[in-house]
Amino acid sequence: MRSQTFTRTLVLLIAIACVTSENCNSQEQLKGHAKALDNLSRLLQKAEGGNAEAQFRLGLAYESGSGIARDYAQAAIWYKKAADRGHSGAQNNLGGLYSRGLGVPQSDTEAVRWYMRAAAEGHATGENNLGSMYANGRGVAQSDPTAVFWYRKAAAKGYAGGETNLGFMYSKGRGVPFDAKEAMVWYKKALKGGFAPAEFEIGQMYFHGSGVPKNFPEAIKWFRKAAEQGLASAQNQLGFAYSHGQGVRQDDSQAEKWYRLAAENGSPEGERNLRAILADGHSGVAPTAQAESAEPPIMPSPQAVTARSLRVPRNSMDATALDLRFSH
Repeated sequence: MRSQTFTRTLVLLIAIACVTSENCNSQEQLKGHAKALDNLSRLLQKAEGGNAEAQFRLGLAYESGSGIARDYAQAAIWYKKAADRGHSGAQNNLGGLYSRGLGVPQSDTEAVRWYMRAAAEGHATGENNLGSMYANGRGVAQSDPTAVFWYRKAAAKGYAGGETNLGFMYSKGRGVPFDAKEAMVWYKKALKGGFAPAEFEIGQMYFHGSGVPKNFPEAIKWFRKAAEQGLASAQNQLGFAYSHGQGVRQDDSQAEKWYRLAAENGSPEGERNLRAILADGHSGVAPTAQAESAEPPIMPSPQAVTARSLRVPRNSMDATALDLRFSH
């Protein structure tokens, strides 16, 4: 039997949420792309005239490739202009570009600097992303209590990424006492927007019997919810369940289907599992399920989340707002 262990990472939302890594540090999302860019020339004129919101929106357009060719370097330039004028969304998104090395040299130190500026303005995604940097020790000394501090601030604003990451910390006893019930409370808060990473985390608790009785059918229910939204980690887990007949009837064709979707959505684990099950000739023997992460979730970057893993509005790049499991 082939056996591989999958490790999930924290979710860092770049203001994208959501957040994926898969899932989902998250970037801010440009809402109504087509409509917002109906008059690109006017937007450019305003941006060049020093309007911070226009500069931010132009940065979003370049990052998402909406109405204009995608260009991360140009996105960084316009985010920086808006960020220097105090636009918290641009500060958060610029931090996201630095954290992923898109359009600028990868630099956790710079990412933290910009997330801190956004967080200081009370920007929920910036607070969540800063928390994920502390949780993972990226650009700052690792500190679970500090991560919890920032996750809690984001969660208090009803931000699904912060709620999910806070739940994850309780589920692992990181920075707070282990409390499975409290973890579930926060995961369920994040469900109000159909947040796929929270659905996935609930599935993980039931799948591994972490703080709740092990219940494969219940786990599958939550994995399927997240998988149908495009969350690659949930698609991979669902493929594993079908491959091994856990919570569902063993079905190699279904296993291949979900592994393939996970791979197409950028999951290295899904790609390895797909290769393994194909090499086995659909023998029903596939790599192991995704292991529980020893680290708290960081929200996936909004770009990563919306473009590949999460297709949910709240979790990617939202104007207030890499995979935890939820980081950028």
